[in-house]
Amino acid sequence: MKISHFVLVTLLTAAAQADVAVVVNPKAAVDSLSAEQVANLFLGKANSFPGGGAATPVEQTDGATRAEFSTKVLKKDSAGVKAHWAKMQFTGKGTPPKELGGSAEVKKFVAGNPNAVGYVDKASVDGTVKVVGSF
Repeated sequence: MKISHFVLVTLLTAAAQADVAVVVNPKAAVDSLSAEQVANLFLGKANSFPGGGAATPVEQTDGATRAEFSTKVLKKDSAGVKAHWAKMQFTGKGTPPKELGGSAEVKKFVAGNPNAVGYVDKASVDGTVKVVGSF
């Protein structure tokens, strides 16, 4: 059976895209968030969870998980997210979320901070965090 180059590249690209899980501290009083609610938190349009309580979003530094999150949830590419935050900072309307190294660092931060919300590669989720959205 001969597989075309296009089909092979398409399959490999799909396999390389990781599912992204949005996570909070297990003690957080939130059980689920829509993509729009998550985007509002990460773009500085909201600073609390829907049911109340402060929310502190944390980003991953550049990488595949961040790119996937930006595309699927924020509906922007990396340049679009940077442009958004440049405008927000210039107009004094907000500062971008703190950046951490990767899924392990985000998970550790969220596990230790009741108000934190972050995103990780779905494969790295464990009992230290609670999944409130999967994209």
